[in-house]
Amino acid sequence: MPKASLLIIEDDVSLRRVLEFSLEEAGYQVLTAPDGQAGLELFREARPPLVITDIAMPGMSGYEVLKTIKEESPETLVVVITAFGSVEKAVDAMKIGAYDYLTKPFGRDELRLVVAKALAFRGLQEENARLREELHERVDFSSIVGISEKMQQVFDMVRRVANTEATVLLLGESGTGKELVAGAIHHGSERAAGPLVPVNCAAIPHELLESELFGHVRGAFTGAVRDRSGKFAQADGGTLFLDEVGELPADLQPKLLRALQERVIEPVGGSPRKVDVRVVAATNLNLEEAVAGGQFREDLYYRLAVIPVYLPALRERLDDIPVLVRHFLNKHGGQGVRVSDALLRQLAAHSWPGNVRELENCVERMLILRRSDQLDVEDFRPVAGLTGKASQPRVLNLPEGGYALEDLEKEAVLEALRRCDGNQTRAAAFLRIPRHTLIYRMEKYGIPK
Repeated sequence: MPKASLLIIEDDVSLRRVLEFSLEEAGYQVLTAPDGQAGLELFREARPPLVITDIAMPGMSGYEVLKTIKEESPETLVVVITAFGSVEKAVDAMKIGAYDYLTKPFGRDELRLVVAKALAFRGLQEENARLREELHERVDFSSIVGISEKMQQVFDMVRRVANTEATVLLLGESGTGKELVAGAIHHGSERAAGPLVPVNCAAIPHELLESELFGHVRGAFTGAVRDRSGKFAQADGGTLFLDEVGELPADLQPKLLRALQERVIEPVGGSPRKVDVRVVAATNLNLEEAVAGGQFREDLYYRLAVIPVYLPALRERLDDIPVLVRHFLNKHGGQGVRVSDALLRQLAAHSWPGNVRELENCVERMLILRRSDQLDVEDFRPVAGLTGKASQPRVLNLPEGGYALEDLEKEAVLEALRRCDGNQTRAAAFLRIPRHTLIYRMEKYGIPK
């Protein structure tokens, strides 16, 4: 079985035959051509991974052969042959793309060594290309479940952007799986061997967020007893996931913009430093509205939203509920538990303000509290707080004398906060409004945070 094929272009008949014999004896499949023009025709027909060509030939020179081959097939390796004392010509050939050179006279062992090195390098090139392609195609979606058309669109977008350096902005309501998608993007990129560092911008007090993101040096403020690296520095060489980026305070937005544009961060009290970080951000807010309202910088928004990816709410992907339920049952130890069709219909009728996260919580609770190995509607009602036979929206019974719309709105805000245990992000998602709109309504009606 030949190790590989290669093409020899040499006008000297004796040398051409010696080269052919030496390499065939070593197990290679060898093609030969007596001049540059014939060599190019044979190259275009056979496409060998390696070409050995003399530089000084009548008609088309080895330089012209080299340039043409590299233009038509950049991955093909070319080794040039030069006469004794013509190393300058070999150097010129290397500058325009030659892999290596041989200087006459050269021995059989030297020839075979150069060929072996070249083909080994070509093998590494092909393996690297293959792994890149596999990496691009095999983004890990094992934690993200969905058969609906909208989720297939998400999967396709993630496959296309994962192996790039583009900043990605994940949009959608809370509980739609933005952190899981960020993980799939990271693990499908060339940064997969580096760290994936998540940070929730809404969960960190304003006065600590700058230090958390960019770090600080000793003595920068009261309590800074030692240097501390921030999340950007910790993610160096990997990916930083900025969750709830819409909650970033206005005074920190310019620093984030600089980090994205110039890949430079400035620790509190310290000097600027370079970082190599890819950013994937996420928000459940409408950042375009926030930009229009002056709460979010327009230039930062466009820097974050190079590739926007919208994650659909669960009510937009009802086809996924059966597969999600089975996935969560298996995840939480319910492999043998069955689910009735009536329960699946009930789950599809539910509003799911907490989206997939709420569904998982509900499935886990039903699994723990079940009375048999089949889950039915009666298992769902207690965990969902339902008392009737169906999960239908409540009909408003307004008084005959009328009811103020503001009072109705205040009641809706209070009810959403009650259902979501005071969590403003979940309550905003329940009401299907941006979080900053909910906060405005709470301030308007004097509802304590």
